[in-house]
Amino acid sequence: MYRWDTKASPYAFIAPFFLIFGAFSLVPLLYTAWYSLHHVQLSSLSTQTWAGLDNYRNLFSSDFFWNALKNTFTIGVLSTVPQLAAALWLAHMLNYRLRGSTIWRVVMLTPYATSAAAATLVFVLLFSPDTGMANWLLHQVGIGAVNWRESNWGSQLAVSSIVIWRWTGYNALIYLAAMQAVPADLYESAALDGAGRWQQFRHVTIPMLRPTILFTVIVSTIGATQLFAEPLLFGGVSGAKGGSEHQYQTLGLYMYDQGWTIGNLGKASAIAWSMFLILLVIAAINLLVSRWLRKSSQ
Repeated sequence: MYRWDTKASPYAFIAPFFLIFGAFSLVPLLYTAWYSLHHVQLSSLSTQTWAGLDNYRNLFSSDFFWNALKNTFTIGVLSTVPQLAAALWLAHMLNYRLRGSTIWRVVMLTPYATSAAAATLVFVLLFSPDTGMANWLLHQVGIGAVNWRESNWGSQLAVSSIVIWRWTGYNALIYLAAMQAVPADLYESAALDGAGRWQQFRHVTIPMLRPTILFTVIVSTIGATQLFAEPLLFGGVSGAKGGSEHQYQTLGLYMYDQGWTIGNLGKASAIAWSMFLILLVIAAINLLVSRWLRKSSQ
């Protein structure tokens, strides 16, 4: 019994994870792949006809898909680059001794703890074309009002600002933890060589944070690829369409529109698997870049 216990107990301990993963992740993933190869309507799930790769052919020949892919990439860049740059700067400031540093770290996590729905509704008020603070600030500097929901770049900037506000503090704390793991001897040696705070940040902190920066870039890119709640709630009635002219419709919104508004589950499943393949490409790039960084640092 002791021999069986030592061999079987580890598997019993990890079994709940694999059972939950299989039931709620693996099975739906495989079932979605099956749906993507069939013509399936939401109104008649029991009626399925074999489609082969027709759903993927129709998807890749659709202008709406490429528009959603372009919007996803644009919003991802507009939200990821400023977000990580601000997070790095905030972490650098918090890494030095400040009064009430614990309070500031809790404040950094407050936006992350706020639900996407609540945050988006607040930003809808801020970007209101008539009474919003954003247009009021533009008016103060002599710029005309912007219809943030109908404008192409304006709507994408508004959605990106929601993502930046919610995730900057979270990434800042990740950077802060990585900065505190940097050996103090490196900073002391740099200071003895006459390096100032900016030079220490550039030549010591940044090189030591490369793996962490790469991690946050990949995670942020994955989050941008799956972006859904913010543009959906920001658009109101036309949220599922990504605006009246699909100007901020992401891949997540396009999948939702095809699956739950139009009811074409076969095409929606093909969109889901296309997103999954995009994430696999991102993971492969992450692996190659991490290997290159590891070799270059040796």
